[in-house]
Amino acid sequence: MFARIKEDVQSVFRRDPAARNTFEVLTNYPGLHALLLHRAAHRLWRHRLFWLGRSLSTFSRWLTGVEIHPGAKIGRRFFIDHGMGVVIGETAIIGDDVTLYQGVTLGGTSWNKGKRHPTLGNGVVVGAGAKVLGPFEVGENAKVGSNAVVTKAVPAEATVVGIPGRIILKSVNEEPLKAVDEGRRKKMEENFGFDAYGLSEEMPDPVARSIRSILDHMHVVDERMNSMCKALQRVDKSYTKPDVPSIDEDQIDCFKEAP
Repeated sequence: MFARIKEDVQSVFRRDPAARNTFEVLTNYPGLHALLLHRAAHRLWRHRLFWLGRSLSTFSRWLTGVEIHPGAKIGRRFFIDHGMGVVIGETAIIGDDVTLYQGVTLGGTSWNKGKRHPTLGNGVVVGAGAKVLGPFEVGENAKVGSNAVVTKAVPAEATVVGIPGRIILKSVNEEPLKAVDEGRRKKMEENFGFDAYGLSEEMPDPVARSIRSILDHMHVVDERMNSMCKALQRVDKSYTKPDVPSIDEDQIDCFKEAP
């Protein structure tokens, strides 16, 4: 038992740079308190002492702000940072080295008995305020972004962001269009009223990336059309390049105001 407690304390040091010493961790980390109390409650639950298990779980919720059903199965080196508002349902299964931040819900979407809550693989990280709802699996080393709402299975090594949760995967074969001029793309984005929600490339949004890809493609097509028009003018001096219709300002305004 003491070896497991020592292991849990070391996991706090590995994942929280604010932790200074063992005494501080043991006395001031509600996530660790919730985990230790859950182990006792889960032991009671497995011995069919359901009322005692639920009562200890309720006491833990009052003490730490973390609600873990005594029937939930939790692996080793589990870490809840800050802890307040975390809810873990009865049939949830959590692997080793999993990290949850404050406000996370591992909940269900059905009132039927049986498996109702998610299964988190080893090394999963779930950001603050995220909701993972349903009896599906989140693969090993996957990451769920803050405030995301996930209702479908997540493959290993993937990152999920947004509402509803959208999966971001790094493609090995993905190569940027080298012909794209960054300045011109930014100008096109401004003309269409497109703003990537204030996100940087370090915090990608799949919708923003898709729109940027479309703009990049439009830019390349535009350059090729210009080259074709110049070639036609060299062949036929009477050929004149048609004017490109201007963008309706009213349509731009509508696009900017659209939710």
